[in-house]
Amino acid sequence: MEKAAIQILVLLLALAVHLTICYSLQESEVQTRGKTKEAESMCEEVLKGSGYPCMEYTVQTEDGFLLGLQRIPHGLGNKVQPLMNKHKTPVLLQHGVVLGGDIWFLNLPAQSLGFMLADEGFDVWVANVRGTRWSHGHIALTKHEQQKKNTKKEKNYWDWSWDELAMYDLPAMLEFVYKTTGSKVFYVAHSQGTIMGMAAFSQTKVNSMVAAAALLSPITYLDHITSNFIKYAADHYVDRMVKTMGMRQFNLHNELGVELIDWVCMKEDVDCGNFLTALTGPNCCFNDTRIPQYLEFEPHSTSLKNLVHLAQMIRRGTFGKYDYGYLGNLQHYLRLNPPEYDLSLIPATLPMWIAWGGNDALSDPTDVLHMLKKLRTKPAAMVYLPDYAHLDFVLSVHAKEDLYNSMINFFRSHAELY
Repeated sequence: MEKAAIQILVLLLALAVHLTICYSLQESEVQTRGKTKEAESMCEEVLKGSGYPCMEYTVQTEDGFLLGLQRIPHGLGNKVQPLMNKHKTPVLLQHGVVLGGDIWFLNLPAQSLGFMLADEGFDVWVANVRGTRWSHGHIALTKHEQQKKNTKKEKNYWDWSWDELAMYDLPAMLEFVYKTTGSKVFYVAHSQGTIMGMAAFSQTKVNSMVAAAALLSPITYLDHITSNFIKYAADHYVDRMVKTMGMRQFNLHNELGVELIDWVCMKEDVDCGNFLTALTGPNCCFNDTRIPQYLEFEPHSTSLKNLVHLAQMIRRGTFGKYDYGYLGNLQHYLRLNPPEYDLSLIPATLPMWIAWGGNDALSDPTDVLHMLKKLRTKPAAMVYLPDYAHLDFVLSVHAKEDLYNSMINFFRSHAELY
């Protein structure tokens, strides 16, 4: 314990020096980065040249965040007839943590779910939560203020976890699609997107807008994760340690994020020889030649508070709201401990399609089965792939045959109802 404490102290001192040295350098770069990001468009950066139509929208949440939402209204040549006589059925794609809406389009069109759904006659909408590259900040904060370190405005901008994503971001995007199309929405989510969905589906307003849900690598419970990297970081409260340094944005593209990863990878029981495997499990079905394409856009930023919330789930084994400590919980919830989300409140009438993998180091089969037992009714369809790990569900070159055809058939079977 004493040795571990000394190691942590040394790291804290090193981080303090690092932040002091880098602060002035980051300040000089902020305005340039901000201007670049303001000009960025997922349609322009990711789908340009693909031949698929792409439209950009901005959705404002109840708490003032400006979310990027893209629409691919039809596939190539619009050859596929709509699923219904009057209009195409809308599908909202929700990405996972430290990913963005681009993840649905990074493989070839015949291998990417976003392109496939458009070609199959769906009206495809692509969600991007707050803090990611394709969203647009906050109504009360400029890009410069959001990035400027250790200010009240920067602190407020990153003061959220997936609680707020489920409470504000998802309902805002669903409502926009619902009102724009005049139709209930099919919801597709991966990883953190499934957390958002399962937390939000117990809300009557959200349920009234969702026709059916397809969940890839579903997460509600995290106490059986097998990623030693994530477990070490959670069990040793690395999240709290970093918070003491004033870090509120988690960004793996900056030097501090890289140093934190290097520090965890130095531990004896953490093998980062293949970092992606250490993090997500041994993904079976990547096209290795496209990894540079993936890294051009991934990973995206998230808030440190969001990672703290996920770490709390790992340590506690619960699917609950953010834990602010006894005093903070009394202020937020009028109780000493944070309330848990009640999965039994999700209506039995909501059709669900669920897929999970045997090699997934984050969405462990034991935790998935725990979630299934909490639901009021069994999902309409379930797919278990023993060789799949966490990112195979969005990047596998075999996903069409393994997953997506089944999902599309599931949606088709429910389209006529809406």
